Amino acid sequence: MNERADQADRTTHQVPVLIVGGSLVGLSTSLFLGRLGVRHTLVERHAGTSIHPRGRGNNVRTMELFRVAGIEPAIHEAAATLADNHGILQTPTLVGDAGEWLFREIDPGGGLARFSPTSWCLCSQNDLEPVLLDHAVGLGGDLRFSTELMSFDCDSTGVTALVKSRETGEHTTIRADYLVAADGPRSPVREQLGIGQSGPGELFHNVSITFRSRRLADVVADRRFIVCYLNGPDADGALLPVDNRENWVFHAPWHPERGETIEDFTSERCADHIRRAVGVPDLDVRVTGKAPWHAAQRVARSYRYGRVLLAGDSAHEMSPTGAFGSNTGIQDAHNLAWKLAAVLGGWAGDGLLDTYDAERRAVAETTSARAAARSVEHSHPGYTPTPGTGGAPQRGILNVTLGYRYPRGAVVDADPATPVVPERLTLTGEPGSRAPHLWVRHHGRRISTLDLYERSLVLLSDAQEPNGWHEAAVRLAERMSVPLVSYRMGSGADAELAPEEGADWAQIHGTSRSGAVLVRPDGFVAWRAEGPVPDAEATLRQVLSTVLARD
Repeated sequence: MNERADQADRTTHQVPVLIVGGSLVGLSTSLFLGRLGVRHTLVERHAGTSIHPRGRGNNVRTMELFRVAGIEPAIHEAAATLADNHGILQTPTLVGDAGEWLFREIDPGGGLARFSPTSWCLCSQNDLEPVLLDHAVGLGGDLRFSTELMSFDCDSTGVTALVKSRETGEHTTIRADYLVAADGPRSPVREQLGIGQSGPGELFHNVSITFRSRRLADVVADRRFIVCYLNGPDADGALLPVDNRENWVFHAPWHPERGETIEDFTSERCADHIRRAVGVPDLDVRVTGKAPWHAAQRVARSYRYGRVLLAGDSAHEMSPTGAFGSNTGIQDAHNLAWKLAAVLGGWAGDGLLDTYDAERRAVAETTSARAAARSVEHSHPGYTPTPGTGGAPQRGILNVTLGYRYPRGAVVDADPATPVVPERLTLTGEPGSRAPHLWVRHHGRRISTLDLYERSLVLLSDAQEPNGWHEAAVRLAERMSVPLVSYRMGSGADAELAPEEGADWAQIHGTSRSGAVLVRPDGFVAWRAEGPVPDAEATLRQVLSTVLARD
């Protein structure tokens, strides 16, 4: 840690990256940067992690990232209480057997195993954030809660920020090469920079009510849902279990446009609304907390302003249906972390950070529209969409959560006309797509190819084909000072990776055995060659220079 005193005798703390915001996205940014050895400081105005059970759905792509980061087991341990909850129920009442399941299982038949080594995980934000915090601190992250950003200034070489401890009142100046703004939907950082937003804006408003009820578990019985949408004519809302026994969350519609205030939601009113929605007039309900929230569809018009980068809710807001927002934010952090590490490490040009905007903003624009459509499909309480919103039902979401593409960005030979979200899930190694999952043996250990992608670029080629790709990669890693690891696939003595069960790695990656596939540290295909070329080293050098903005 490099500190000095400025002319006003105020301590100046110097660090490569300053993260503003310590919720899911800020903590994930800290975790991913820590894994890559990037020093950073995080400031969060609140005293600790979230105490409200929300943001519980962690999709398969997010869990892949947490798997590679080494925290998947800890998350499953934190999520054990809700491990048997699956499906979404929509019903006018919980009394009797009325209603229908929008779906009963997240992964019926286990088909997801073809695409990923992991799966979805139901872990509430208040349970997930402490896991992220513990591991981020364990990796050396400097995380400062009860610390508020007071002001910041940007210049061509970095950002100078003034922060204040809300406990002691002490002010500290932080000088950072880059600032990551993960400071929420009302982002003061974004607003100071004057970055506008696109999209329809506010969609609906709810009040999230935490409450206790011992008898409700008997009413719910064996219906282990993720969420139950109660749409009776007398009272509607969304019921979410916290422990399946006594603690629950209820999202009640709130209409500020009709003059309703949060103060109108007294404990008595909330309890009565829950009883009517559930269908049990004398249900024991003890309200323990209330928190308003606003569903909106907005995307920042730029994710980068010089040395400042937006991530999470500061960059995009989405309807909560499907948990698209939090997952998109965590995936923002992952995309950004390796690029910051590359630029700060000197093995990529600053232009690589421009691809963060090109890649992630397009994903947010498409995903936010899908989230709004999902709210229409689920008839989310309080949401009255404008006519024509939502379109035809689209029950499957794997193409959105796992199959999204980067037609433009740090990729070579990607088709710019390719839709960001394809109609169907296809993961066959196209440049700009998430690399295929394949079980392999590495030093006798069974791993997924996805486990290889984190700290370096990876080149895959065949051990039995004399194509020159492996030798070129080994030479270029040294000559270009780039973290590039080359793995040869096959069963021979020269092979570093042995595919299981006779799988054809080349076919799975959309190439031939004389070809090669270059995968980025975030697990996305940067480029692939369908066969040999006259000069493998020259070809690969040009590809690396383009991907890493070193031209």
